[in-house]
Formats: sequence, C-alpha cells, structure tokens
Amino acid sequence: MQEHILEKLYEGFFSAGVESVEELPSSGSNRRYFRLRGGGSSATGGKSVMGVIGTSREDNEAFIGLSRHFRGRGLPVPEVLAVSEDSMAYLQEDLGSDSLFGLVSAGREKGVYSPEETALLKKAMAVLPRLQFEGARGLDWDVCPHKAFDGRMVDYDLNYFKYCFLKASGVEFSEDLLQDDFDRLKSRLLEEETDSFMHRDFQARNIMIRDGEPWIIDFQGGRKG
Repeated sequence: MQEHILEKLYEGFFSAGVESVEELPSSGSNRRYFRLRGGGSSATGGKSVMGVIGTSREDNEAFIGLSRHFRGRGLPVPEVLAVSEDSMAYLQEDLGSDSLFGLVSAGREKGVYSPEETALLKKAMAVLPRLQFEGARGLDWDVCPHKAFDGRMVDYDLNYFKYCFLKASGVEFSEDLLQDDFDRLKSRLLEEETDSFMHRDFQARNIMIRDGEPWIIDFQGGRKG
C-alpha cells in the first residue's frame, strides 16, 4: 500500500516506529493526506505529522521548494520534514485539524461574525501581503509549474467565469459586449510587470489555525502575478 512509503519516511526521519496511520478526507485534489503518529517511549513517541502522496511530481516539487523558501523568509507555512527519492511522497508538519473555514462557520451561516471570528479573519488577511511580497523575495520562479499569471492564465480565468458561472446562472448577456469587457480587463491586468507571489487559491479552507494563528497551505499552484 502507498502509505507504507510514508511509514518508511517517518521511521527514517524520527528513528521511531509508526503506531497509527489515518487517511484524511479528500480536499478536492488527487493528493492523499494521512496523519501518522509514532509510538514508543522515545522523545519522538507520539509525534504526529502529515504524510502526503501526490500524483504529480511537478506539483509535489513545487510545494516542497516553495515551503522551504517561505520558511526561510519567516512565513507561516508547514515545514517539509522528509521526501521520498522520487518526490511522490513527503512528510510535513502537522498543523492540526482547525481550518479558518470551519472556525468561522457560525458567522458565515448567520451572516454576522463574532469578535473572535472577525479577529481570525483579520489575521488571515494580514498574512496575504506578507506572502505576496516577502515570499517573492529571492524566489526562484522556476520552482513554480506555471511561472507567471500571463495572458493565457487571464483567459483561463475569464472563460471559467463565463462558462461555469455566468452561463450556468441563466442570465442573459451579449457575448460580444462581454468579450469587449474581457479584452479591456486583460489589457489592464497585463499593463504592469509584477514581482509578487500569487497564491491562486487563498481561501478559508487553505488557512489552518494553530494556537490562534493562521498558517497557509496548498500554495503549490502559485506563480508570479
């Protein structure tokens, strides 16, 4: 079974055996996530880490490379602990099970956020510019599968809006006028060169909360933009 690869990585990193392996629910991607806990009475006994098995070496290597770079810049991302020889499996720091999405669910459902929920949301938003600007400093953009948010990427996003939202809503619209708007928006977006890092999926499910502080995950699709 694939999780045996993760157990070997755990044993090699901690010099201790694995007591339990729990597969976590899928998060909308083909990657599989496991929580591994150690046993025994050593200093690492009971240590919990996240194991990841991916289907794309490129995406795995992007996450690993970006994580190491961001950690070096002092950003709150999980540390990568061990990587298999083929980069198809790795262990990372366990940030727990509390996502921002789950912790603000009550306010989202009521339409009014409590002071505690509002504080968490503000902390999460404050992390974003740090990732965008501090995270871009000294970054080797070749680690990103897609190097930049270029014209093709803009077209992808605009057409996603058109076909998956606008047409699905049943709203009547002019294809020609919409395309004129798209062309103007694309031109404006590409006017200036930027050296900041674009996460591409910065949303509440991809922000974990540990000890009251936000941690960013799922940034392997990021690029210059």
